[in-house]
Amino acid sequence: MRLKNFEATLEYAKELDKEDSLGRYREEFYLKPGSIYMDGNSLGLLSKRAERTLLESLEDWKDHGIDGWTQGNHPWFFMAEELGKKLAPLVGGSAEEVIVTGSTTVNLHQLVSTFYKPEGMRTKILADELTFPSDIYALQSQLRIHGYDPDTHLIRVKSRDGRFLEEEDIIEAMDETVALIVLPTVLYRSGQILDMKQLTDEAHRRGILIGFDACHSAGSVPHSFNEWGVDFAFWCNYKHLNGGPGGVGGLFVNRKHFGESPGLAGWFSSAKEKQFDMEHSLTPAHSAGAFQIGTPHVLSVAPLIGSLEIFEEAGIENIRLKSLKINQYLMDLIDSELAGMGFIIGTPREDARRGGHVSLEHVEAARICKSLKDNGIIPDFRAPNIIRLAPVALYSSYQDVWETVRILKKIMTDKQYEKFINEREVVA
Repeated sequence: MRLKNFEATLEYAKELDKEDSLGRYREEFYLKPGSIYMDGNSLGLLSKRAERTLLESLEDWKDHGIDGWTQGNHPWFFMAEELGKKLAPLVGGSAEEVIVTGSTTVNLHQLVSTFYKPEGMRTKILADELTFPSDIYALQSQLRIHGYDPDTHLIRVKSRDGRFLEEEDIIEAMDETVALIVLPTVLYRSGQILDMKQLTDEAHRRGILIGFDACHSAGSVPHSFNEWGVDFAFWCNYKHLNGGPGGVGGLFVNRKHFGESPGLAGWFSSAKEKQFDMEHSLTPAHSAGAFQIGTPHVLSVAPLIGSLEIFEEAGIENIRLKSLKINQYLMDLIDSELAGMGFIIGTPREDARRGGHVSLEHVEAARICKSLKDNGIIPDFRAPNIIRLAPVALYSSYQDVWETVRILKKIMTDKQYEKFINEREVVA
């Protein structure tokens, strides 16, 4: 449904910006002059607070050396736990259920190695055919480690249209052979949100554990992982959470699983009070901290400290409201200004079914993305035909969105894209 009183005018965009309660955070981010950033769903921009806390952590190292473990601005020994407390409200977990550690794929390996316990007929892992490839690689790897053939033991639920998944199809695949389910919260291509509560309820009704990859929702969509009974979740912190390239990831483990031995144990799996006893018998932390492996990557964690200050102030519910509104505005403009130019919006229209980006399909998508960059607009391309545009609640303006669509219309009208090859770059 279009925004109330929608107009495809610059004046209307400026009015929306005046009404934007989160607009004040825009000045906290480093925005490149002459450029409009629409790729925050791949890598969030640097904030001044994230820069500050990174520099403070460098100062801690410089000033304290080894004593930085317990002294300084951001002591290292409890850094992961402290950040877990700050992340917990964004995903709907308690402080003890969330930890900052590892990377997306490392954390997936950790969680699957812990919770995948094939027994009897239950030997298969259930995923979907639209999930991000690295998750599939990890699941295939885990099956091989357990002696199973991924071709027969990794179930990938089919999409009916290549864009979306139907919850009823996923539920139908939850049979007596499934030991574990791993699904995305938001599909990385189309931006569809899955009904996590329904899927969790149905999995548990059949005695199956279920976990979610929240990479494309953490920081833009509120979750209630604990309330929904989700067994585990994992995500990166460098997209909507603006933690920096290669930033350390996060994971959630439902407290009902506390006491479960980590599948991949390491020094930081230890209970904090026992860690420096240096015993050869691990005493795991009675929290999500047990699922850490090695020492925190302090300088990769540090920017997240400042970034999460902003999220704590702004509030995830307010972020979600603006995200829905600014993406609806983007779709309204596309409908109004780009009609008849071959574009298809491949994102669900319903608020409850879409995440924080708009998927725009076109046969010339790769060329159009190159032309957008040539015009100072930073989009994201996904093969073979998707332009992902992500106005981010904390730093994108409605005028940014209006300008993006204006330029996109000009690119198509003037056929500017024709000077580029319709193939992706090395990094899409």
